[in-house]
Amino acid sequence: MLMARTFMDLLWDYGVFVVFIIFSTLVPLWGRFFGKKEKTKADYVFGLGTISMGAMMLSIARGTLGVRSFLGYPSELFYRGSAMWETLYGMVTAYPIVCFVFIPVYFNLGVTSVYQYLDLRFNSRLVRCLASGTYVIRSLLNLGVTVYTPTVALNTVIGIPYWASLLGISAISIIFNLLGGLKAAIMADVIQGVTMILISIAIIIQSMINVGGFDKIFTVPAENGRLNFFNFTGDFTIRVDTTSAWLGQLFMSLSIFGCQQNFVQRYLSMSTFKEVRRTLMSNIPVVITLFSLAWIVGMGVYAVYAQCDPMAGGYINKMDEILPFFVEDKFSYLPGVLGLFMASLFNGALSLNVSNLNSLATVTWEDFLSPLPRFKGISDKQQLTIIKFIGSVYGVMVMGVGFAVGLLSGVIESSMLMTSATSGPLLGVFLLAMLVPVANWKGAASGMIVSHIVTLWITFGSLTVDKETVLLPTSVEGCTNETFSAGIVKPSKSWLLANTPLEVESDFSYLDGPLEEHIARTPQFPETLYSISYMYYSLIGTFLTVIIGTLVSYLTRHRDDAYDHKLLHPAVYRLSRMLPGKARRYVNNPDIRPKNCPSASKKIPLDNPAFEPSLESIHEKKSPLEPAVFIVNMSVPVEVPSSVPSAEPTAADSNQLVPEEVGDLKEVRT
Repeated sequence: MLMARTFMDLLWDYGVFVVFIIFSTLVPLWGRFFGKKEKTKADYVFGLGTISMGAMMLSIARGTLGVRSFLGYPSELFYRGSAMWETLYGMVTAYPIVCFVFIPVYFNLGVTSVYQYLDLRFNSRLVRCLASGTYVIRSLLNLGVTVYTPTVALNTVIGIPYWASLLGISAISIIFNLLGGLKAAIMADVIQGVTMILISIAIIIQSMINVGGFDKIFTVPAENGRLNFFNFTGDFTIRVDTTSAWLGQLFMSLSIFGCQQNFVQRYLSMSTFKEVRRTLMSNIPVVITLFSLAWIVGMGVYAVYAQCDPMAGGYINKMDEILPFFVEDKFSYLPGVLGLFMASLFNGALSLNVSNLNSLATVTWEDFLSPLPRFKGISDKQQLTIIKFIGSVYGVMVMGVGFAVGLLSGVIESSMLMTSATSGPLLGVFLLAMLVPVANWKGAASGMIVSHIVTLWITFGSLTVDKETVLLPTSVEGCTNETFSAGIVKPSKSWLLANTPLEVESDFSYLDGPLEEHIARTPQFPETLYSISYMYYSLIGTFLTVIIGTLVSYLTRHRDDAYDHKLLHPAVYRLSRMLPGKARRYVNNPDIRPKNCPSASKKIPLDNPAFEPSLESIHEKKSPLEPAVFIVNMSVPVEVPSSVPSAEPTAADSNQLVPEEVGDLKEVRT
């Protein structure tokens, strides 16, 4: 999309672009110079006690939808219809599941990296590193696409070279990483979220003015087949129907909201479980509103161009250029609006990059580096310095991936498919840990490895299947010389767009693939498997991990697989105690304790009997060959006064409790 506008025509846009970027960079970092500074690792990672509930809600919602959805959803509705709108069902369903299944397990464990939980549960570095490694690779590929996506639009609309945009985003991200922490990242999310909401509302109002009424924003798309819901086909090869939209998004969202560091890090930064629950459940209407807002923007843009499609008319080259084209076309009478719109795209990529660099650095330190002998015993301040350095390194790596995306057109699709393929195994191993008492490290590792192999096989096999790309019909019958504003002309030769990919990828990989048209024929194996919609990849990966992990765990179960019962979901633990058969052996893990931070003493335990701070001893059933096991159920560390006298157990005192070492864990026996 090359516009025939001079530098002077765009002067206001350049000015607004620069001012907004400076503003959105300095405001989040203002507290670094004039407010409370991050003095500890916990301050940097969790932003303890300084983040409001409203800011947290908007940050989580922004992370859910992402900047690419801001461009992707309107073009999706314009050229493919509303089928993807029904992914909202999956998002909404995921929130209460995460709130009542995942968070009760995480909250009082005192973990910094969510993958520490897997190490505690399975006592296995292998499982922990498999999960965290999956997250790191997936995030790097996603961030490379995220930072590259707005650079082509910036180049084609206001002439900023894409390499300059990449350097700018990366440089500012590294500054954020060094000077700020989670608090700065969330503040950047808030600024970005508010800006996108205001721009979206302005686009809807402008669309209403152009078509002559708010009702036409809905009626025109409906009359032209853009609003079709509740389409249950039962065909797994169709790109998206109601079933695949709901199930595919549900499992993808559970993997993202419940197992991904940048989201869990936000949950754990709150002071009480009630606050987490209130924030997540209150976030449902926020996500519904923001999600629907992007689609209503698409409906407004379609209503304006229903009789004159800019892409069919040759004014734009890619479907995802439709929203930038609309802003430049219909807001040409307001200098600076285009600059604000493009700055919001730039800042959107920036804020997502900042947030994820913080999480990537934390995961890398906690899961890969801190266990090394070289880093044993270093101070909290040194740990903070290392985390900031790691984040800066990742900032450079993301920039490199962004440059690779610009040079190799296949990188975008490959990275998005990799995201879809890795979500299932990651979710599956967490479900094994929380909901399957028999699961051990051998089953978890086997399930993840097999699931990765199978899903990647299906993913890359799908690239060998020819899929017909079909877009919904559009019209150019209404195109006249007055349809577009002055200065909008057809590009003579878009060499940049012809040689670089611009299809905007969403945060959820299956929003970006080609539209598959069902062909009435009988494919042969393995083409049948390859033809499955990648909406189902996360579901397939999850079930493979859980089923294989459970079977292998059952076949390889051993007495040494004992773990602390607090690592299971409380309801699952209680249910397992009521089942017949030999009682499971649990141990007390001294590493499970609230976060070591100033607010730890104020933390309120979960509203669940399994997490009540007590020294209640739970007497399990005793088998003829195994002594009874007592569990010390503690949600907070309990100090025993040194003055308490100790007594040696005697043979006569058969009920005297004697601590016994079991590896690195302690259990209390009779």
